[in-house]
Amino acid sequence: MKRILQESLRDAQLDKPGTAYFDPQLDELASYYEKLAHGAYWVAVNEQDEVVGGVGIGPLDWEAGICELQKLYIDKSARGHGLSKQLMKQAMDYALQDGYERIYIVTDSRLPVANQLYQKYQFERLKAPLPQDPHPGCDTWYIRDIRLADAG
Repeated sequence: MKRILQESLRDAQLDKPGTAYFDPQLDELASYYEKLAHGAYWVAVNEQDEVVGGVGIGPLDWEAGICELQKLYIDKSARGHGLSKQLMKQAMDYALQDGYERIYIVTDSRLPVANQLYQKYQFERLKAPLPQDPHPGCDTWYIRDIRLADAG
């Protein structure tokens, strides 16, 4: 997943501090999310059992019922087949079942496909990041009440 994430961000010229490109847990995503209370990470594999995408949910403000959709990236070879929608549904279902009320997303305007996906799923664009935002190098933020009827 580290390669997929970093390649995607590099292609969008987002290989800079303040983005997920430099997140310290990239080398150990599986163990990081395994230890994370109220968090999980899923990967998608192709027919050759190679990882081609992934998504995570991590707590942002447990007291306020807010989690963060994290590290939703798809390998170039697997794009255009609805994989991001499947991963989005998995993450949203988990968040709701785990007791979260809202999902926060931090992204960037240089990732237009990601922005379209979040808008399709009725995420509301915010004018500024939430105070707990872990990626100050990004310029676009969304939030959605996941207790509302499902979209997409």
